[in-house]
Amino acid sequence: MNRTRPTGRHDQRRPAGVTASAVARARRQRPHYWFAERLLAVLSGQRPVHWMLGHTAGEAYEQLVRLAPGAPLLPADRVMPVLRHCGEFHPGPGVIEAFARIGSGDRVSAMAFRLEQGPDRRWRCSAVELGGERAALAAARE
Repeated sequence: MNRTRPTGRHDQRRPAGVTASAVARARRQRPHYWFAERLLAVLSGQRPVHWMLGHTAGEAYEQLVRLAPGAPLLPADRVMPVLRHCGEFHPGPGVIEAFARIGSGDRVSAMAFRLEQGPDRRWRCSAVELGGERAALAAARE
């Protein structure tokens, strides 16, 4: 039996405005999803790095400048990557540490980034990492 309502509920009404697409839209408006989509566009070669210029802080823009030219999230088969899932952790007020699963055909990639909320209440990306890419770049600079 396919249940479409909670156990014990017998009426046919649905909660107003609670559809799968409404939940997806609300989720995508959260800062970590918004940034994940933007970072994906830059790191897959769909957008230029300077598209993130006003949305980064500190070292993050330099990380993107080093990562983006190789379009690391665009696989060799050129299947456009999509954001499958984005999660968040709040280590303190005004900070989000986020992780994302990126899918492209049969390939799944991971991306992690940190968001910090400035005094102007705007969120800015302050760090980006792709499956160890950040650590490799730091070692290469030394």
